[in-house]
Amino acid sequence: MEHMEFEAELESCRELVETQLNTYFKNEAGSVLAEAMRYSLLAGGKRIRPVLALQLCKAAGGDMSAALPAACAVEMLHTYSLIHDDLPCMDNDALRRGKPTNHIVYGECIATLAGDALQAAAFETLLSADLPADTVVKMGKILSKAAGDSGICLGQALDMLGEGKRLSLNEITQIHRYKTSALLVASAQLGVAAAGGSDGQLRAAEEYAFHLGLAFQVQDDILDHIGTTEELGKPVGSDKANNKTTFFTLMGLHDARHIVSDQTHYAIASLHNNFANTEFLEALAINLEERKS
Repeated sequence: MEHMEFEAELESCRELVETQLNTYFKNEAGSVLAEAMRYSLLAGGKRIRPVLALQLCKAAGGDMSAALPAACAVEMLHTYSLIHDDLPCMDNDALRRGKPTNHIVYGECIATLAGDALQAAAFETLLSADLPADTVVKMGKILSKAAGDSGICLGQALDMLGEGKRLSLNEITQIHRYKTSALLVASAQLGVAAAGGSDGQLRAAEEYAFHLGLAFQVQDDILDHIGTTEELGKPVGSDKANNKTTFFTLMGLHDARHIVSDQTHYAIASLHNNFANTEFLEALAINLEERKS
């Protein structure tokens, strides 16, 4: 896929998601909680997870609109996790997506509740999808698995428990299997499910998103050391400040970049013979490998 064609398709997906996200939590007039939810939900970002849901739906033969509720749901869940990750009791970050973090603006109590409310809203949004009941149930199970103690909550717990310790490559990989890849996998599988895709396509989506997630995380670790706050929209060096072992600190720049390349290759290979058109998904993997922010 040509670069300009990829960028146009990516922007089209993002606009579709942004337009829909902007419709949520508007009716709670004067509610500081709703304001805090919208503050973080509409703060921008790459929107990789909703894009995955839309594009895997398309790749599995469906209309992207069928996956739009799921796309918005995963972004709500992702935003909740970011709000909580930034809290003083966790990573204690003051900047996210180029803006003050939620607790800096609204205080720790409201920020915590905004995250809680976004998590609940994610499931309400998904379960309100205009799809067959058995499909909605399947999608609910996919998202709940990614959200809880076998997904992002476990990943964050392992990450916090690993602070100040010298972790092995297997231990770091395990952390990010849950913290990063779990919700990417859910996003991809939700898209396939919305399209009525096959079990084989669900497995291929899982493999693609898992490897994409590892590549994404290793690149994040690299950028945390060689990027700038202006480029990333969040403080650089936070992992070092929190005394965390990362892929970068464990193996250095050269080997970390090799892992990003290998995982990107594995992600692309998993698509072959499983979907009719994989051009965008392949280009997305390469784009994330080469990103600077």
